[in-house]
Amino acid sequence: MPFLASFHHITIDRATRSLTAWGVSLAVVALVHASFPTAPAAAPGIAVPAGADLQAAIDRAQPGDTVTLAPGAVYTGNFVLPVTSGDRIITIRTAADARQPRPGQRILPVHAPALARLRSPGSGPTLRTAAGAHHWRLELLELAGDPNGVGDILALGDGGAAQASPSSVPHDLVVDRCFIHGDPVVGQKRGIALNSASTTVSNSYISDIKAVGQDSQAIASWNGPGPYTIVNNYLEAAGENVLFGGADPAIRGLTAADVVFRRNYLTKRLAWRAAGFQVKNLFELKNAKRVLVEGNVMENVWRDGQAGYAILLTPRNQDGGAPWAAVEDVTIRRNIVRHAGGALSITGEDTNHPSGSTRRVTVAGNLFDDIDAASWGGSGAFLLVGNAPAEIVIQHNTIVQSGNIIMAYGGERNAPSPIRGVVFENNLVRHNQYGVIGSDLAIGNATLDAYFPDAVFRGNTIAGGEPSRYPGGNQFIAAADFETGFVDPARGDFRLTPASRARRAAADGSDAGADLLALTAAVGSRIR
Repeated sequence: MPFLASFHHITIDRATRSLTAWGVSLAVVALVHASFPTAPAAAPGIAVPAGADLQAAIDRAQPGDTVTLAPGAVYTGNFVLPVTSGDRIITIRTAADARQPRPGQRILPVHAPALARLRSPGSGPTLRTAAGAHHWRLELLELAGDPNGVGDILALGDGGAAQASPSSVPHDLVVDRCFIHGDPVVGQKRGIALNSASTTVSNSYISDIKAVGQDSQAIASWNGPGPYTIVNNYLEAAGENVLFGGADPAIRGLTAADVVFRRNYLTKRLAWRAAGFQVKNLFELKNAKRVLVEGNVMENVWRDGQAGYAILLTPRNQDGGAPWAAVEDVTIRRNIVRHAGGALSITGEDTNHPSGSTRRVTVAGNLFDDIDAASWGGSGAFLLVGNAPAEIVIQHNTIVQSGNIIMAYGGERNAPSPIRGVVFENNLVRHNQYGVIGSDLAIGNATLDAYFPDAVFRGNTIAGGEPSRYPGGNQFIAAADFETGFVDPARGDFRLTPASRARRAAADGSDAGADLLALTAAVGSRIR
């Protein structure tokens, strides 16, 4: 693909060395370097004033053209990006206006008056790609959904049988600084259906994605191969804010791959708790591999359609037609996850149909705050894990939760399914009632021996609990020492105080828990 062809021209700097040190593939590294696409150079223009035929202008655009729309104008239709020749980008954008955000800056609803608005007249996406369309860029546009809140606003690729071969997949697409939203009252099922290849979604704002009695997603992908770069977006949805998988792909053997998901802000509005919209998770992988999740803020999820876990990793052969579905090679690092009924749920294999498995997952350097059953429902646990995933590494996380550390399940008649290759080390966490507990087993070592027979469990600072129940090499402190060990947790400052007992308590001689300076640098100063 084009980005791979140009990979040799990418400078391997310190950031690249840091990524590859974590085991992230070179393809993903290349995507990181391309995370903030620059604005295209000046190109021949096709001006489309208010009231003119936008589709006709799109159809006559040639590679290298820029189709400019009038700020504040409304264009009504179900617009289609056709197949063009060559590999030069065609850009559709609002004409320049001083009120618009600059390149690299996230768009906000306040910018809407400076944008051209595209809206659907009824059912059908506001904008979609034709089969095989390529080299299109959408920039500085407002995309509104249909009046009834049904279906997708922006469809990049086709999620059904019309896209059953790789040759029909649209590719080389960019969505940058676009305001995409459902109706404030009825919502919309989906913001972006991401079933394309080589696609970037950056600096955009997706909101009011919500539905009653069915799932809704800001971004969902199930019939596109990737690679995907999703960077610096606001993503608001009731069901799953972001979902990869969840439906059987029409392209046999397809798994979304090489995904970079960085510096996004995922949230659900608290007003939705009493509004009847179906709520599930914040970030969910059901069929994806080689995924980097870094520097994001994810918040506000409660027990509703599911148990209220923020992050869910589970292979899903949804209707029995995708036995290859798997979740593999996932790195979740330096994120803030907060205000949730549970932090992380990892399932090894589909429980409904044969599937691949979850393996090689790293969760490192994150802050999990206000994972609380009383406030958000659910278990309040950090990790729910079962059905034999493998090679799960959990290191240097700061975890503030009301429930257990790990709850393990799987197997029948007191015969747990072993979870191999687990590393749980150098974390700062509360023990609470049962700490590490498996179905029908005792706390601590009994569960570790049965469910995690080759686990590394060391270097952790655990508030509460009985040291005799756990392997050596961990520090157990009083709950009061945990609470007073942070600079200002009420204001979200979880840096360690000089007197914190987590200082230099990790197995590697560093502080237990997350490196808050590195985390802040990854997230950035502005999180909304």
